[in-house]
Amino acid sequence: MKTVNPEKVYKLHMGPSKYALDLCDGSERGEYVSQDYILHTVGRKCRAINLMYCYYPNEPTWPQRACDAYADKNVSFAWDYPYEDYFPYGGGLNGDPDAEVFKQIRDIRSHGMDVILTLTMDPKLSDEQLRSIGHDLRKFGRVEVRINHECTGDWFPFTKRATYAELGEFFAHASEIIREEAPNVKTIICAGGIQKEGDVKVEKEDEFLPSILAADIWSIDKYLALHWGWPYDVAEEGGNSFARYDLKDVFRMAKSTYNRYKELNGGQGKPFVLAELNADGDVTGPYDQVTMMKEFVEMIKKDGGDWFTGFTFYQFRDRGRLGMEIEDPNNKYVGIKQPLMDYYVELINMPEFLPAIEERESLVANEEGELTKVQTLRYGGATDCEGIAMDFTVPANPHFFELYFDDADLINLNCMIEVNGQWIRKAPGTKCVDLMEAFFKKPLTGETKVTVTLITPPGNGENALDAGDDLLNSYTTVKKLPKVRIETKPVA
Repeated sequence: MKTVNPEKVYKLHMGPSKYALDLCDGSERGEYVSQDYILHTVGRKCRAINLMYCYYPNEPTWPQRACDAYADKNVSFAWDYPYEDYFPYGGGLNGDPDAEVFKQIRDIRSHGMDVILTLTMDPKLSDEQLRSIGHDLRKFGRVEVRINHECTGDWFPFTKRATYAELGEFFAHASEIIREEAPNVKTIICAGGIQKEGDVKVEKEDEFLPSILAADIWSIDKYLALHWGWPYDVAEEGGNSFARYDLKDVFRMAKSTYNRYKELNGGQGKPFVLAELNADGDVTGPYDQVTMMKEFVEMIKKDGGDWFTGFTFYQFRDRGRLGMEIEDPNNKYVGIKQPLMDYYVELINMPEFLPAIEERESLVANEEGELTKVQTLRYGGATDCEGIAMDFTVPANPHFFELYFDDADLINLNCMIEVNGQWIRKAPGTKCVDLMEAFFKKPLTGETKVTVTLITPPGNGENALDAGDDLLNSYTTVKKLPKVRIETKPVA
């Protein structure tokens, strides 16, 4: 087999983008979609994937999902259950280490992304139950836990189990206990924010002040349009179960909320995110949905302020119209692409959402690809990791572009590969990776320098805490580069 050697090999560091772009995958409105499918569909990995779970271990029906446990209940609103209709968190005290939530976390981390765990919880949980959550999350690197989100509202069942003041104290206490067990975890407060122009205080500020001060990250959920009556009615003109908001009001609410939180925190800012953002196609239709998102993102870019850290796009696949795909009503494992998908692909390739790449020392490899100096690559998460880059001059658009991993160490390697703006995963056990999909939508138009970048997140998604890794970093030894085959015309 004819292979080519790189013209240049070097180590690099991948850091944070200006704005974080995260993606929600699965909720009460849709099933979890594998990261392989999302990656091949979108083309790039994002910073983090948000999962939606609930934890009510003291309920007699636990760990059944609410809609299954109360299938005979007459429900006319999404949250008309004793606990939220999210996927049940299968971990916790006496939990299952191979529960679905951990399979999904491993899937996300093996694809080079961080995890945001949105977790609604019984506010009467014991310290032992809270501590067990931290124990679950110790080995998963940089995890953000969003506890009892939208807590100033009255729709979620947890708001009926405690006063708002008690919920504010619970968030602060839960954050402390979880972080004692897992210092790698950061917690996110998602409250109501500044509701009206001219308001000085955020909604229920006194009750949730302990949460605001205790959280590592501040956030609000604010959709540009939302049909909250879904799926129990249809949004039609004159109805009262939906709304479309003025974009300037949403932007004002977000920025003024951050400023008030900063004031409450003694003038010290913290990261601020829009933890769920989209325009509901039930209200806007598929075309205005894209228009609203575009206009709002342009507001963020034009402002350019460092108060804004990023947002979570809600969501990949949805049974309603809050997704880039609509779940096929005939088959929940099939998605129907919406116009929003093309905009998301455009968005994730904007400079503001691309990771910062810093070239570091040059590396030397012999004709067989063996590095003269063995490299230990640190993976600290999506926004802090080391990689190896190989530069090639490709004379024309390729017809074949393949990587061959031909010895035991390389075969067992887990890595994320970027080429021509496309991310592709090589899982442990895979011997050959075809990179041609990176050139189908973006073909080369002549002789071009092409860089192949490899980063090495843990293959099973876990930091090996008993083998030299730590709570934030995992380490991978690389002795040899994969062989590269590039052909710019058909074989025959």
